[in-house]
Amino acid sequence: MCQGPDQRGGWLPISLAPPDSDLEICVIDHEGVHSLVFPCRKAGVEWVNAASGGIVEVHPTHWRSWRAPA
Repeated sequence: MCQGPDQRGGWLPISLAPPDSDLEICVIDHEGVHSLVFPCRKAGVEWVNAASGGIVEVHPTHWRSWRAPA
């Protein structure tokens, strides 16, 4: 589960997200606040799935470096 940028977990404001890096992003949607289960990359003003290159239509709130599941 995501924690806000001011809490533990290494989350940073989405405004600081670097381009062309695999990131774990946190979103707010109809299900609540959660992180996506796949790495994403910032491509201009859009977000893409780092593996497929497909556009991900989300409005993330914060990010941290992608950590592959153990």
